[in-house]
Amino acid sequence: MIGYVTLGTNDVEKAAKFYDALLGEIGAKRIMEGDTFVAWGTSMETPGIGVIKPYDGNAASVGNGVMVALSCDKPETVDKLYKKAISLGAKDEGPAGPRGDNFYAGYFRDPDGNKLNFFCMT
Repeated sequence: MIGYVTLGTNDVEKAAKFYDALLGEIGAKRIMEGDTFVAWGTSMETPGIGVIKPYDGNAASVGNGVMVALSCDKPETVDKLYKKAISLGAKDEGPAGPRGDNFYAGYFRDPDGNKLNFFCMT
């Protein structure tokens, strides 16, 4: 049901470098970009994620309780992507591992402070 998600940034170039490296690990590439935003996806027909400078001209800030969950195929992929995010400067918000009986996830904040996770059902 989700078409795309945008995350606020105050530095599009820095955010784009982080997500180019991170999302390239799962085959995503830039699908749209302009002066104030960059968006990634695996195709124009599937959900995407983007970074954007706020339209109102105010500084981007993190929404408390807001998180973007990125689906993976297996725990090993979650582990790989979580470690990649941390190596690119993300902050740990809960290391990759099982959560309950059939949910596996790793949580992090990107360089702008946005909270994301990689997850899979096991």
